[in-house]
Amino acid sequence: MKKFLLDTNICVYFLKGLYQLDKKIEAAGLGNCFISEITVAELKFGAEASEHKEKNRKTVNEFVQTFGVVPVYGSLDVYAKEKARLRKKGQPLDDFDLLIGATAISNDLILVTRNTSDFERLKGIEIKNWVAP
Repeated sequence: MKKFLLDTNICVYFLKGLYQLDKKIEAAGLGNCFISEITVAELKFGAEASEHKEKNRKTVNEFVQTFGVVPVYGSLDVYAKEKARLRKKGQPLDDFDLLIGATAISNDLILVTRNTSDFERLKGIEIKNWVAP
């Protein structure tokens, strides 16, 4: 069975009830969908930066408990190699995106994102866009 790493943008769309992501996650199997520690950090930042901090903190915490959270430590070698390779090519990628992509690669997970053009630059990544028409 295929397993998926949900990028932060997918999580935000899910929380907003967009693109029928609840049905797509259900079809993939909740136990086959994971998030990165980096996504947790980004979601927590979004809650802190929002106008409704308490409500959004609770929503994020409940959301995070729904999914397996994949640590980034085991992905740091992939991160370092890809960062160096992309920098030499003059195609740098945001560190958080690079860590999320490296996590997908090193854990053999399919990255689910809307931001396919940036992640396609990573060697060995498999990407799905669940919000494309």
